[in-house]
Amino acid sequence: MTFWDHLEVLRWVLIRIASVLVILIICCFIAMPHIFDTVILGPTSSDFFVYKWFAAIGKAIPFFPDFSAGDFSVDIININVASQFMTHISTSFWTSLLLLFPYIIFELWKFIEPALFKSERKSVGKAFFFGTFMFFLGCATGYSLIFPFTFRFLTEYRVSETIANQISLNSYMSNFLGMVFIMGVVFELPLLAWLLSKLGILHREFLQKYRRHAVVVLLVLSAIITPSGDPFSLMLVFIPLFLLYELAVKIVRPGAMHGEA
Repeated sequence: MTFWDHLEVLRWVLIRIASVLVILIICCFIAMPHIFDTVILGPTSSDFFVYKWFAAIGKAIPFFPDFSAGDFSVDIININVASQFMTHISTSFWTSLLLLFPYIIFELWKFIEPALFKSERKSVGKAFFFGTFMFFLGCATGYSLIFPFTFRFLTEYRVSETIANQISLNSYMSNFLGMVFIMGVVFELPLLAWLLSKLGILHREFLQKYRRHAVVVLLVLSAIITPSGDPFSLMLVFIPLFLLYELAVKIVRPGAMHGEA
C-alpha cells in the first residue's frame, strides 16, 4: 500500500470511531439522569456500596475506621445558570469516551496489525489487551476507593464548626473526573515500563536497586492524594501503587540496558 492508501485506511478508522462516539454520546445523554443519580453521585451518600462494605468490616475488626455513619450525605449545589446543562453534555462525552476506549484500542490494533511480523503481533496484541485492562482497573480503583474516601474526608473536615461545606457541581465533577481518569493513566505505568524495557531504556535490576527509594516516593505521592493523613487512607492508596511497581519489576526484562536477553 502507498502512503495515501494508508492515509485513506486511517481516515476510515477515525470516521468509524467518531461515528460510534456520536451514537454513544446520544445514548449517554438520554441515560445521564439515571447514571448521575446511581453512579456519579453515589459517593455523596452513606448508601454507597463501598461505605457499606467498610462499615461491615469495621464491625468485625477492632480499630478499623468507622464508616457506619448512616447519616452521611452531601448535597451538591449549582451556582451557575448553565452548569447543569453543560455538565450533562460534558459528562455524556466523557462517559462515552470511557465506554469507547476498548473499541478505539481495537481499531488501532487492526490498523497497525498488517505492518507487524507474526512474532510482533502476539506481543503487541497482549500489550493492547493488558493496557486496556489496566486502564479500566485504574478507573475502577479511582471510583471505588480513591475518590470516595478523599471526598468524604474533605467534606467532613471543618476548620471551624461555624463554616458549612457547600460543594458546587463544577467542583465535584472536576475532582470526580480528574481522580478517576488520573488513576486510569497511573495504572498504565507497568505497560510504560514494559515498553521502555523493549527499547532498552529500563531493566529489572534498576527497579530492584531503587525499590526503597520508590517506596518513599510512593508514600509521599499517597500522602498528597489522601490529605486526611490517617494510616488507613494512606495505605489504601499506597498498596495499589506499590503493587503496580512490583508488577513493573516482574514484566520488565532483566539486563535490558546491558543488551541481555
